[in-house]
Amino acid sequence: MEMTNPQATLEEMIAAARGELEVDLLIEGASVANLLSGEVHRANVAVYKGQIAGFDCESAGSVINLEGKILAPGFIDGHVHIESAMVTVPEYARAVVPRGTTSVVIDPHEIANVWGMDGIRYMLDSSKNVPLNVFAMLSSCVPATSMETSGASLDAEALSELMDDARVLGLAEVMNYPGVIFRDQEVLKKIRLAGSKRIDGHAPGLTGKDLTAYIAAGIKSDHECTSVDEAQERLSQGMYIMLREGSAAKNLRDLLPAVTHLNARQFLFVSDDRHPSDILREGHIDNMIRISIEEGLDPIQALQIASLNAAQYFGLRDLGAIAPGYRADIAVLGNLENPHVEKVIKDGKLVADGGNFCTRLERTPIPKKSSMQIGKLEPRSFEIKAERGAARIIGIIPDQIVTRSQELLPKIENGKIISDTKRDILKLAVVERHKATGNIGLGLVQGFGLNSGALATSVAHDSHNIAVVGASDDDMLAAVLVVVKMGGGLAVVQNGAVKSCLPLPVAGLLSEMHMQDVAKGIDNCIDAAHGLGCMLIDPFMTLSFLCLPVIPELKLTDKGLVDVTRFQFVPLFMQ
Repeated sequence: MEMTNPQATLEEMIAAARGELEVDLLIEGASVANLLSGEVHRANVAVYKGQIAGFDCESAGSVINLEGKILAPGFIDGHVHIESAMVTVPEYARAVVPRGTTSVVIDPHEIANVWGMDGIRYMLDSSKNVPLNVFAMLSSCVPATSMETSGASLDAEALSELMDDARVLGLAEVMNYPGVIFRDQEVLKKIRLAGSKRIDGHAPGLTGKDLTAYIAAGIKSDHECTSVDEAQERLSQGMYIMLREGSAAKNLRDLLPAVTHLNARQFLFVSDDRHPSDILREGHIDNMIRISIEEGLDPIQALQIASLNAAQYFGLRDLGAIAPGYRADIAVLGNLENPHVEKVIKDGKLVADGGNFCTRLERTPIPKKSSMQIGKLEPRSFEIKAERGAARIIGIIPDQIVTRSQELLPKIENGKIISDTKRDILKLAVVERHKATGNIGLGLVQGFGLNSGALATSVAHDSHNIAVVGASDDDMLAAVLVVVKMGGGLAVVQNGAVKSCLPLPVAGLLSEMHMQDVAKGIDNCIDAAHGLGCMLIDPFMTLSFLCLPVIPELKLTDKGLVDVTRFQFVPLFMQ
C-alpha cells in the first residue's frame, strides 16, 4: 500500500525508545505541533524503522536540522474520489504528498462503475510502493440508479470479497438514503456487511426523523452539509461532519462557524472532488488548513481536523499524531499562522522537499480490460424525429450541477430536430460504452453557446458513458469516435477536425501522465471549446454532470431523458 521500512519488533521499539538502539533518523531543532496535548513544544524527534521512537536518542544514523520549523503529523483526506483528478494513484501522490497529504481514504466508485471490483483492486494495487497511505471505503452505490447503464453492479456479495482487507475501512457514502429509511434489503445487507467498520453517509437535505433513522442504521458521517443548521442537527446526533472544499462543491467557509472548541473533534477535512488545476494552483488539505486559520480557527484545531480527527474516526491508531509508536508521517511547516509545507517525511524518509517530489514511482500494469464497448454508430444515430409542440430542454445554470427543465420550441428541418446555434439550443447525446447495447439517449440543452463543432467526454457521472454536445450530427459522431479511439478522454472537434483532445486510457477516466500535463491537456480542451463560442468556464465538467440522474431537475442518460424531481423517464416532447 505504501513505502515502508521493515516493521520493528515490539522489543526493538521498546529498546529504541529507551535509547538502547541507534535510531535511523533524528529530527532536531524544530517544534512539535502536539495534537494530543494541544500544545506546541520544542522537541527532537527520533525515528526507528518508520515509527516515532520518542523525543530523544543516544545515537542516530542520520540527522536533519529543522531549526525554527514546525512539525505536524501528515494530513489525511477523509473522503476523495481520486478519479476526479484524472490521474493514477502514483501521479496523484506526486501532486499531493509535497503539500503534506500522507494518507487518503478513497471511494473509488467512479472506476467501480466502469470496471467493478477489478477497478477497486486496481486502485489499491497501484498504491503499492507509493509514499501515500491509501485506504478504501467500498462503494455502496454501483450503479447509482437503474436509469442508466453502468459497467458493473456491486451487491453485498461482491463487496464481501474485499471487506476484510486491512486497507478497507468500511462502506463508502450511502447515497441511497431512501433505501435505508424504507429498509431495502440489499442496502441493509451492505450495511450489515460493514460490521464494526465505518459507514459514511451522503444525505443532503435529510432532516427530522428520517435523518435520525439514517443515523440509527450506523451511518456516522456526512460530507454533504451546506449550512450550519444542517451540520448542527447531525452533530447533535453523533455524526462526524466532513468539511468539503472541492472544485465543484465548496462548503468550508459556510460550515466553519459550526466549529467550536467544544465540538471541533467531530470534524474532518475532505476534498471529495478536486480537479488537477485546483490542486496544483491552490493546494490540497493544506489549503483547507490555511482557509480555516484565515477564517479564525485556532491553528492546532485546524491541524487536528486535518489529521488526528480522521485517524481516530477511521480507527487508524498509528496515524494523526507525532508521538511514540506512531508512524513517522510528518509535514514540516514554516509557521502556524500561514502554514505552507516545506518538507514531507513519510515513514521516516524524506519524500518531498521545497514542493518537489523526490521519490521514484513505479507504474502499475493496467488491467487488460476494454473501456470502450460501443454499439454501431453513424451520423443518423443522432437524428431526432420532430413532433408537434414544445420540447423539454435541459437548461444549464452556470457554476451549478443542478439544471432547469425548460419548455421551448426546437428548430426543425425536414422533419428532424437540428441544433439551433442562434438560440443556443444544441443536441445532446449519451452513448453507452460498457456493454455495446447500442443505447443512445438523445436530448436538447441550452447554455453551452457553441457556434459550431462538438465536445465529447467519457467522464460522465456516475456511470461514465460518453456524453457529447454539438452543433452538427457529423461533428458529434466525429467527437465520439475520437474518444473511442483514445480509449476514453476529452475531445473537441470542428468540421471533422480534432481541435484538441486529452486521452484518458485507464477505464476512460484516468491518465498515466503527470498531473501538470493532464491539467494542461484539460486547459487546452477548454480553450478549444471557448474557441467554438462556448461560454462556460469548464464545459467538460458541466457536460459530465448532465448525465447524473440524481441531481435535479432534468438529466440525460443512455436510456433517455430523466425528470429527476419525479425520478422517472419523460419524453422529449411535451404531451
